[in-house]
Amino acid sequence: MAIYDNVRRIRDELSETCLRVGRDPDEISLMAVSKFHEAPLIEEAAAAGIRLFGESRVQEALRKFTTFRQTRPGMELHLIGGLQRNKARAAAGFFDCIETLDRLELVRELGRACGGRAASPLPVLFELNVGEESKSGFTDEDALCAGVEAALGFEGLLPCGLMTMAPFTGDEKPIRAAFGKLVKAQARLRRTFPDRAWDCLSMGMSGDFKIAIEEGSTLLRIGTAIFGDRR
Repeated sequence: MAIYDNVRRIRDELSETCLRVGRDPDEISLMAVSKFHEAPLIEEAAAAGIRLFGESRVQEALRKFTTFRQTRPGMELHLIGGLQRNKARAAAGFFDCIETLDRLELVRELGRACGGRAASPLPVLFELNVGEESKSGFTDEDALCAGVEAALGFEGLLPCGLMTMAPFTGDEKPIRAAFGKLVKAQARLRRTFPDRAWDCLSMGMSGDFKIAIEEGSTLLRIGTAIFGDRR
């Protein structure tokens, strides 16, 4: 029951935050970050109404979700961890979205891996580094636009938004600043590539998801607040 209660509490807090800032809760997707958690807990999350899961490693996701996905129609799985180029083809064939396109070389590798998907292109998000030296991601808006331009050359890729991670700190100011950079980058993409929808902003985790909602997030990646600490 703990996971069910956690999911219910997060949904309540999501709705309350949206009400306070004048947003529609239906604009925001809730992802359960299931990395490092095994099938019984994932089943509990699904039973609590979660339909979107996030995994950080291709092989771990294949092991845990190959059968699970067949028994859960409508379930969606995103890759939210760094992707090695040699695993691009496996990731392209298994995940519903890759959230971590973080460098030009990976864009090209994934685009080649999706060469036969023109009829059903793979949704992708571009990861922006918002200032943390230890984090991956395109380093600035110019590099980001170059990555997007490359992706648009592949019919098998469907660019649809951005993702980032805010600093791990209790100080609200740098967190808001980080999320603000993603919103600013979104605005530039809308100006530069106006024929594309850039609606998805994947930002906000267990410790900062309310701030992320206030700043415009449309996809929350929640792990600890749903599953608790790794068991």
